[in-house]
Amino acid sequence: MNILITGASGFIAKNLIVSLKRNDKYEIIEFSRESSQSELKEGVEKADFIFHLAGVNRPKNEGEFKEGNSDLTLQLCELVKGTGKNIPIVYTSSIQAEQDNPYGKSKLIAETHLTTLHNDTGNSIYIYRLPNVFGKWCKPNYNSVVATFCHNIANDLPIQINNPEAEVNLVHIGAVVTSFLDTLSNLPKNTLHIDVEPTFKITLGELAETLYSYKKSRETLVTEPVGDGFNRVLYATYISYIKPEDFSYSVVKHEDPRGMFVEMLKTKDSGQFSFFTAHPGITRGGHYHHCKTEKFLVIKGKAKFGFRHIVTDEVSELITNGDKPEIVETVPGWSHDITNIGDEELIVMLWANENFDPKAPDTVAHKV
Repeated sequence: MNILITGASGFIAKNLIVSLKRNDKYEIIEFSRESSQSELKEGVEKADFIFHLAGVNRPKNEGEFKEGNSDLTLQLCELVKGTGKNIPIVYTSSIQAEQDNPYGKSKLIAETHLTTLHNDTGNSIYIYRLPNVFGKWCKPNYNSVVATFCHNIANDLPIQINNPEAEVNLVHIGAVVTSFLDTLSNLPKNTLHIDVEPTFKITLGELAETLYSYKKSRETLVTEPVGDGFNRVLYATYISYIKPEDFSYSVVKHEDPRGMFVEMLKTKDSGQFSFFTAHPGITRGGHYHHCKTEKFLVIKGKAKFGFRHIVTDEVSELITNGDKPEIVETVPGWSHDITNIGDEELIVMLWANENFDPKAPDTVAHKV
């Protein structure tokens, strides 16, 4: 299946092409600003499907809106009509097509050309009136406030906000590409317009505050809730603007004769992750908690966990090693310790259900 993509060097196209290339049945024909008109004609003649993603949104003069949006779309429609084939077209329009500005008008006229092609020939047309699209590879300091803020904040550059209460409508590139692929596979009937979900609304002030919290998390180790919804895709976008030399960052290592202890990550409501080591024969712990609970996983070495009920004096112990992954939980009201009973350094991963608070540590010394 031959797929023609106009605007092939753009942000949306880059993400789409990466997804299309995962399927060997698609042959991609790229058309960009550097391509010739004859290449467009040749591409249309070969195409079985067209993603018309080319457009102008930041011209040097207003005349480029007409040339790059409505005129190019009219040319594409005439070429498709000339083939005598039904070549489905996905077109990336804009929510500004409803606005009375030069850019919006040029997008609306482009939509009209596509609608005319559909009415005259029955050619399948799918118009996407997209809000501000954000995600990896979007060009900063161009026409995306998210890209600009992410790039500048990630790289210690200033941002400018004229009105913190100004609201932006957003959609993530992942949702756009997913919808494109669904349209490509299913060719929806009896529809000219397709909406992408989910979309998000956020003020510029909130956007900046959220992005700065992502940056700050490297210092505090407290991560934002970035596993779902808008925060998930915004955080992924922010991270994509970090330079390779900044992919890593250091954390504090606490070291004493027993071994080391390192905090890796803290959450706002789901505890923290750490790891520690112990030299052969060393015992760590010897305390109990009233409410705090922990999960231990021996990564390397051999460990003996000891437990004592602080009221009944009941005792228990178990042995685990890094060759057989096994989670050991601590239980409130039981004192516990861990001893390296092997011949090599013991390395243990640790999750606690709450972040350590030195003012209220909920850790009481008690011999096991």
